[in-house]
Amino acid sequence: ETHLAVSHQDTHNTMSAFMMSANAAITLGRAHIRGAKVGRSTRGAMSRWAGSNRRSVAAPVTRCVATESKIEIKVPPNDGTVRVRFAPSPTGNLHVGGARTALFNWLYARRMGGKFILRVEDTDTARSTRESEDAMVRDLKWLGLDWDEGPDNPGPYGPYRQSERGAIYKQLAQQLVDEGYAYPCFCTDEELTAMKEEQEAKKLPPKYMGKWSTASKEDVEAEMAKGTPHTYRFRVPEGERIEIDDMIRGKVGWDTDTLGDFVLLRSNGMPVYNFCVAVDDATMGITHVLRAEEHLPNTLRQALVYDALKFPRPIFAHMSLILAPDRSKLSKRHGATSVGQFKEQGYLSKTMINYLSLLGWNDGTEQEIYESEELVEKFGVDRINKSPAVFDTVKLNWMNGQHIRLLPEEEQIAMVGAVLVKEGLAASADGEFTKKAVAMCANGIELVEDAAKEVKAILEYPLKENLKDDKMKKVIEDDFGEIADAIIAGFESGELQSAIEKNEFKGFVNATGKELGRKGKRLFMPFRIALTGRMQGPEVGDVLSLIATEGTPESAVSLDDRVAALKAESAAWAK
Repeated sequence: ETHLAVSHQDTHNTMSAFMMSANAAITLGRAHIRGAKVGRSTRGAMSRWAGSNRRSVAAPVTRCVATESKIEIKVPPNDGTVRVRFAPSPTGNLHVGGARTALFNWLYARRMGGKFILRVEDTDTARSTRESEDAMVRDLKWLGLDWDEGPDNPGPYGPYRQSERGAIYKQLAQQLVDEGYAYPCFCTDEELTAMKEEQEAKKLPPKYMGKWSTASKEDVEAEMAKGTPHTYRFRVPEGERIEIDDMIRGKVGWDTDTLGDFVLLRSNGMPVYNFCVAVDDATMGITHVLRAEEHLPNTLRQALVYDALKFPRPIFAHMSLILAPDRSKLSKRHGATSVGQFKEQGYLSKTMINYLSLLGWNDGTEQEIYESEELVEKFGVDRINKSPAVFDTVKLNWMNGQHIRLLPEEEQIAMVGAVLVKEGLAASADGEFTKKAVAMCANGIELVEDAAKEVKAILEYPLKENLKDDKMKKVIEDDFGEIADAIIAGFESGELQSAIEKNEFKGFVNATGKELGRKGKRLFMPFRIALTGRMQGPEVGDVLSLIATEGTPESAVSLDDRVAALKAESAAWAK
């Protein structure tokens, strides 16, 4: 079986090995003179181009780090199994854009019966933290996205953190130098800045035009001997056309003349993103790369690295960006943007999966509410569109409300009950009061946290405050007093309490309406105002039943207090 074999010693050769000083390390380097233009940038053409350069100058091979035994690096065999990856950088929270990328890769892997790999791209040692990595892993697990291989679930093609793959990058960087695809560059920052400014002044595309691509062996060795800091650059072939067949965007191509020789290894020995990504995807057997369109420009550099190392390119699919409602890039100024924030605000994980899946994809129907199993069954890259997706919090809230209502009753009670207990509105998360409160508010909330506000409003009696409302005044002016008197009389006789206890409150209302010759809104609205102090809300009978339930918090306004307040305000509607 062909695979990436890394010895125990090599797995511990972390990125710190790359950061050895030039004086302490034997350094990569072979100078080459740029050859003539070649034909199409196929693997064969790349080989001929590099071969002609090797014949141009003879130079000894030197290494970037003290000599170690070679490791076996082979591309995993392609047996037809789809292998996709999500490769976050642990430098912050999991953004919704990254979460969508992870979701689409996960859905594609599950739909195709393939493998979903989690790889951590932590070569940015200044910003990457294990705490951030742990937080991202927690968010992915909360979303329900499980992976077949990753740092915590090793497979045959690890390690799965870039910081642990240093030996692999070192050896392949050396191979590119040995075969003429890369060379050391001793340009200073000042020289590179001057080069960039000159190109900007002449309105030329920014590209490396320094002398080290064609430097002599003697010049290179002289700088090496002095310990001059240097990077390693990939030698970009001239006059070539690199093309890919993108699964979403179709044929996309670039002319290599628009790209200068780019850096593979920084002066501190750290490998750059495009080199690591190409090496990792190839040696992990990634067959399809589904990612955001902002990575499309990187594809040229990565394709050149694939071809130079004689690695097969994966199939690419570049997804549109996620924009804010104002069509600008989604950022913190638009509110929550990370998965963790949405979780803390009370959104369900299934809501986030459902909503993120529709940002740039649809199954061709009008359906909007999906479970994960349905998405796996229906997902296809061919239904991902090119247009940017807009993140609409209003629709997200609506969708969350729909998913709350689809939860089994026991789950609704557990989630809402926990919120009510936390806010001091219930003594128990599963008591009778909580069960009734959940039944009353579940159909009207969009976030679980909203339940506290809804229940608090139900327990209040703001009659005095609301009497000033113009709409309520119209109801009061329609002989409201006779309804208030009937309620007070029913309370004093015990008939009202009996009707509530027997769940016959509607019968009490209808009987009162028949006696007073009222029906419809002229009957029900004054009853609502008199007993809840509001013109909107849950069924009045349910409100009265709730406040009479054992376990009702002390903050609730009881029926006794409501009737007393009704009496106190009687002058407002007395004839």
